[in-house]
Amino acid sequence: MDMNRTKRNVNAFGMYFTRHLRLVGNAIKHSTIAAKISMVIFGFAHFLRLQFLRGVALLAGEVGLLYVIFGFGWQYLSKMGTLGTSMGGYNPDGTISYGDNSFFILLYGILAVLAIFALIVLWCINIVDNYNCEKKLSEGRTLPRNIDDWRNLFDKNFAQTILTIPVLGIFVFTVIPIIFMICIAFTNYDKDHTPPAALFTWVGLENFKKIFDFGGMGLGSTFFRVLGWTLIWALFATFLNYFLGMAVAILINRKGIKFKKLWRTILVTTIAVPQIVSLLYIGKLFAADGLINLFLKNQGLITNPIPFWTNANYARVLIIIINLWVGIPYMMLISTGLLLNIPADLYESARIDGASAFQMFRKITLPYMMFVTGPFLLTSYIGNLNNFNVIYLLNSGQPKSMSLVNGAGSTDLLVTWLYTVTVTNNDYKTAAVIGIMVFVVTSVISLIVYGMLPSIKNEEGFQ
Repeated sequence: MDMNRTKRNVNAFGMYFTRHLRLVGNAIKHSTIAAKISMVIFGFAHFLRLQFLRGVALLAGEVGLLYVIFGFGWQYLSKMGTLGTSMGGYNPDGTISYGDNSFFILLYGILAVLAIFALIVLWCINIVDNYNCEKKLSEGRTLPRNIDDWRNLFDKNFAQTILTIPVLGIFVFTVIPIIFMICIAFTNYDKDHTPPAALFTWVGLENFKKIFDFGGMGLGSTFFRVLGWTLIWALFATFLNYFLGMAVAILINRKGIKFKKLWRTILVTTIAVPQIVSLLYIGKLFAADGLINLFLKNQGLITNPIPFWTNANYARVLIIIINLWVGIPYMMLISTGLLLNIPADLYESARIDGASAFQMFRKITLPYMMFVTGPFLLTSYIGNLNNFNVIYLLNSGQPKSMSLVNGAGSTDLLVTWLYTVTVTNNDYKTAAVIGIMVFVVTSVISLIVYGMLPSIKNEEGFQ
């Protein structure tokens, strides 16, 4: 990884944060009476300057965030330390007594914390905008009218306007669930501590200690065995599809090959059929009583069924092979378009110099393909680390092993094991830890490999 680039990014962020912090401090220091009142009642100074659009936006934001914090968030935020102490139940007279709900306490507590953070950011924006407006007035410049602010929303600031809803969507459906999942990893939330029947509480790093406990056949041993297979699977699934797909594209594009469109169409049909149909069908074909074993037995080639899915080694090899059938057509299509863009003069010059077909591939085709498809190769590897469909639809992570705990199978990836831990075992705390570890693994690999890609290190390197 390019450490210098990382340091530059960190330094740039630090300078950006420091600069804006100084700007806020300077704005507070030189604020007018109206601006000071605006620190409590957002938009007050804007209303005095007849900037009603900005004033309404700031005041509405303050009121909304204060409602989240004090309207319902504070009662949950005050219980975040324990995640609840009072359990619900039935009273002697048969009525229901509603107690604390740890799930809601954690969720709404997080929302309250985020609302406080958003209120601080809005407070800073309010202060700085007041300072800028007062500075313009002191310099004799005119302030934007309400109609100007409205027009800027769809002209000068149109990018920010149109991105507002997507950013809110990412925040609500991605950021908040991730923060919630991280918090769950530090609790004992599982099937024995499921609200409202029971409460869960904070347990610190206890769940992480179990993941990194290498002794015996515990959770730590299972995690690293599943992680090892996940990395191996992603390596084979990515690079075999990549190079074989490229080889198929080169073969079809060769001069003298007839019916090029036909061969491409045949390969593309594997993409046209939904994976949920094809993979489920293939999984049944290789079952102990499936058509493959039945055919081999009828031909007298075997007496006992081949344990395609009940033998861990057989299952892993078979899954990798079946994934070739799924992945090669995609890479073939990508490679076909890229191969047509390589200048023919390069190959002609190489032939004149006496280069063999393999030398032309190694010196011309492969460098060009790696340069152009490097980011795609990285995203494919990360995608295969989280490839749920192939494993789950073929054999659901089978076979199970006595040496693996928490429902893990010999062919489970981290993502399929996470599904089992969550849906089947209801062990949410362990699932949260696994989710965090998946994020850490994919992030580390992405950061390391991204800085090594030729197209990133030298954008003008291939001409």
